[in-house]
Amino acid sequence: MEKYLQGRVAWVTGGASGMGAAIANALAERGAAVGIGSLVAAESVPGQSVHLVTHSDIDAAVKHLVSKGTVAFGQALNIGDDGSTRDFFDRLVAALGPVDILVNAAGSSGRHLLVDHPNDLWNTMLNVNLTGAYRTSKLCLPGMIDRQWGRIINIASTAANVGAVAHSAYCASKSGLLGLSRCIALEGARFGVSCNVINPGFVATPQNSIGMKHQMQLDGIDLSLAAYRKKLAKQIPQRRWIEASEIAALAAFLCQDDAFGITGQDLTVAAGSLW
Repeated sequence: MEKYLQGRVAWVTGGASGMGAAIANALAERGAAVGIGSLVAAESVPGQSVHLVTHSDIDAAVKHLVSKGTVAFGQALNIGDDGSTRDFFDRLVAALGPVDILVNAAGSSGRHLLVDHPNDLWNTMLNVNLTGAYRTSKLCLPGMIDRQWGRIINIASTAANVGAVAHSAYCASKSGLLGLSRCIALEGARFGVSCNVINPGFVATPQNSIGMKHQMQLDGIDLSLAAYRKKLAKQIPQRRWIEASEIAALAAFLCQDDAFGITGQDLTVAAGSLW
């Protein structure tokens, strides 16, 4: 595989599992040094779906990246917290160098009807999914501008463009991420920095498994998770779920020099599904 990211440093939030891990691996395979951070411990609010990893999971993910022939860094990261985000950034730069590529893959989902929506759930969704990307981008963008090269890729969702019952906070946060990304794209455009959004559809990840179980409880569905996923797949035009590797392949493509003209876009990978 061509090492067109040799000499570049990437930061992937949520990089120890799911789509984040797939993206981190894809960037490492193309030569980038990669820093990964994922949420280790948190107090979940009612209705929230969040996947937590262990310190051992992060260590194992780092070792896997190193096996790709690159250097890597990893530690716990809570992008919903200013201090945690700043600490991770400082340690990453000290370990690997200035960040050239930022992928905001960490996120959280939640389900609750709007009429009695808990404020804590609303605030958590926006803080993690929207303000989290604001925090990391604000740290990385100045250096990218100074060096005249940068790639920021935000992982949103099909929920960024459509609505769904009991998903008001999630849809609002992901839609807001589109607006933030378009502004970053314009601010970075003349300095060699692009910013794009990838909107995945149904992807079988640990985070998705938690969300699916909450959805089944909400809808009173008495099926196994595997059976429910198979049922949903029949409603997707391609009759299948997206693989995390497909999201990773697009993220890696957007980091190429030849892809710089693609900026301010939201690109959907959903096997033809609108949601």
